[in-house]
Amino acid sequence: MRVAVLGLRGFPGVQGGVEKHCEELYPRLAKLGCEVTVFTRSPYMENGSKIRYQDGIKFENLWCPKKKSFEAITHTFLGVIKSGNIRPDILHIHAIGPALLSPMAKVLGHKTVITHHGPDYEREKWGRVAKLILRSGEKSGVYSGDAIIAVSRLIKRTIENKYKKAAVYIPNGVSIPDFVPAGAELKKLQLEAGKYIFTACRFVPEKGLHDLVEAYWKIKNPDFKMVIAGDADHETAYSRNLKKMCSETPGVVLTGYVTGLKKSELFSNAGLFVLPSYYEGLPIALLEALGYNLPVLVSNIPQHGEIALNANSYFQTGNTDDLANKIKQKLSEKKSCRETENASNISLLKLEYNWDTIAEKTLEVYDKVSKSG
Repeated sequence: MRVAVLGLRGFPGVQGGVEKHCEELYPRLAKLGCEVTVFTRSPYMENGSKIRYQDGIKFENLWCPKKKSFEAITHTFLGVIKSGNIRPDILHIHAIGPALLSPMAKVLGHKTVITHHGPDYEREKWGRVAKLILRSGEKSGVYSGDAIIAVSRLIKRTIENKYKKAAVYIPNGVSIPDFVPAGAELKKLQLEAGKYIFTACRFVPEKGLHDLVEAYWKIKNPDFKMVIAGDADHETAYSRNLKKMCSETPGVVLTGYVTGLKKSELFSNAGLFVLPSYYEGLPIALLEALGYNLPVLVSNIPQHGEIALNANSYFQTGNTDDLANKIKQKLSEKKSCRETENASNISLLKLEYNWDTIAEKTLEVYDKVSKSG
């Protein structure tokens, strides 16, 4: 089974939910016998060579402008053209922006699988024209795709109700990680294990980081710090204002985008993980936090509600007073309460969000599409 992949910036170590999804999925599909070619975007890849191989995957680095309104569509256009040379059995396009070109892929004879990671037109960072294009991408992908994968049940229901076309629910996943004791990273950032709240995401308005910083400011004389891992893909007025807000709030620590051992150490030793988003697809960062046995606190958006958390793990979206109070409440919980909650979360992850199972289900979709007329 030859598979070509489009819609992501690249991996390993590239910020983004789609990127993390693909980083986990495609090495597993390669082990299951797929010949995988991933088209990556040159501005995000440290290795400048056009073609490289890793974990059984061929990476082909294609040029694109590093501009948020043009990079995805330009890269997808070049990737669809390039796919004509390798004639894959399946062209797998991730996200609704790149899916705008799925009709072009069909005209060129490709069988396509579209993964819908979320209605990106709901993101605040996009203007009116961009949102219109993203809606068109969703419609094009759903109608022209040979199979549609939805990473959440909410997305699956939306597709089926809106377009009257079946979608396959295959969620994002998580690998249960090993605990990393406090070490060099915590020492460098002057952090104490268990004495900081943690979040990891991109600096865009819909992640609600401004609410988190405001809520932390409202907690008078906190005896814990707040650590934010991440950055902006493209510097904006919002990201600049957020960094200024953080610099003016004592106790807030910005790490930049971190991966590997540094990221594991920060997750492992946090006292609480918080995700104050206004919008998500199915957040991998939240699944990772649960995998690290962390107590979590998330906004009560429908996407977070899909993950069966305790009632006290949710706060009212956008309400910084409620967020501040819930942070204090979660940090004051007894150890026995946390252990019970965490054990339940780990069982849930192993059952529903297992990457090996996700890869097998994806391969089943490929097989069905490749055998269709």
